[in-house]
Amino acid sequence: MKSGTAKSVIDVNWFTVAPGVWGLRDGFVNVYLIHNAVEKKWVLVDAGLKRSALKIKELAEYLFWPDSKPAAIILTHGHFDHVGAAQELANDWDVPVFAHVMEVPYLSGISAYPPADPWAGGGLFSAISSVFPSGPINISEHLQILPDDGSLPFLPDWKYIHTPGHSPGQISLWRRRDRVLLAGDAFVTTQQESVWSVMRQTRKLTGPPKYFTYDWAAAEKSVKTLSALDPEIVATGHGMPMRGEEMRKMLHNLADNFRELAIPLNGRYTNEPGVVGAEGVTYIPRAVNKITPIVAVAAGVAVLGFTAWLAYKSSSKLTS
Repeated sequence: MKSGTAKSVIDVNWFTVAPGVWGLRDGFVNVYLIHNAVEKKWVLVDAGLKRSALKIKELAEYLFWPDSKPAAIILTHGHFDHVGAAQELANDWDVPVFAHVMEVPYLSGISAYPPADPWAGGGLFSAISSVFPSGPINISEHLQILPDDGSLPFLPDWKYIHTPGHSPGQISLWRRRDRVLLAGDAFVTTQQESVWSVMRQTRKLTGPPKYFTYDWAAAEKSVKTLSALDPEIVATGHGMPMRGEEMRKMLHNLADNFRELAIPLNGRYTNEPGVVGAEGVTYIPRAVNKITPIVAVAAGVAVLGFTAWLAYKSSSKLTS
């Protein structure tokens, strides 16, 4: 490890998930760094927000210096909060970016994702989700497709599992020997729809973020698949890691009661999924109504602005 890295990163934003696995939280989303001790290489999982590049580089330098360049970037999926810094990092490091084949349209400029669902409910993040970018981005010059056999480049101890529903090519990463699961957004460990839960990082094992989940039947199947693994540690795209028997009980409960616990009552995709194919989105259900909840949006923007100001003030104090 290299000393002298920014205090804001070292003391506040990063955490250990398991041996050889670290997480970094930037605002409301996590990225992960996985070290392959045998080959002395590491891989970045997801790329956070557009502003995340410097923080990721600082943590990589702290953990892996002088080998602070990864072998690759692996994307669990391509939503804006998971690929924000992907282009910048791939360019600077000159490394490949791997994703599932079903994510290619959204990472190569072909198709936007199904639109967000501000009627999904659960909190202000849902209400303001119509303003979130739905893509696509174009990282074609770096993009490579993950192998069909579930193997992960540069990570022989890991496999990936296709867990669609939240996005078409969403994947989860699984290390069987110690039952570590990086679930992406197949499920999360905070109520991501709620600004207050996100601010407090309240540990609550929930379904995928409602506002971007376009196929609830597929999402339910994905959660059941991951629950059957009986993981010991779970780390997700949003929220802090959870572990042990109590976590497994929560995950099994979510899988067994997914419709009651996860699916919004009156969301755009509640009764009818979006339809996707190799070229991207081919069908989108009609919106619940034509009027976005404007009052909720205004309130949400105000809360997010205030939250950003608090985060800025906190960061200023840490680095001064």
